[in-house]
Amino acid sequence: MDPVNVREARRQLSALVKAAERGETTLVTRRGRPVARLGPVGGKPLRGLPDLSAFRASVRLRRGSLTEALLAARREERS
Repeated sequence: MDPVNVREARRQLSALVKAAERGETTLVTRRGRPVARLGPVGGKPLRGLPDLSAFRASVRLRRGSLTEALLAARREERS
């Protein structure tokens, strides 16, 4: 937890909020004294979605596009 003074916290608020989303906590000080703590709400930090590009490349369709395959599967379910 790195301390940041109030002026710096105002300038870097977006970056500090993103850090809180990752689970980091920041101590805000005024004239060297701690006055606030900025951190995540709740237990778990937010995670980004996994990279699925390798999976997408590995999927092979017999014919047509994925959209067409999905629509055909839905039509089959309804019949």
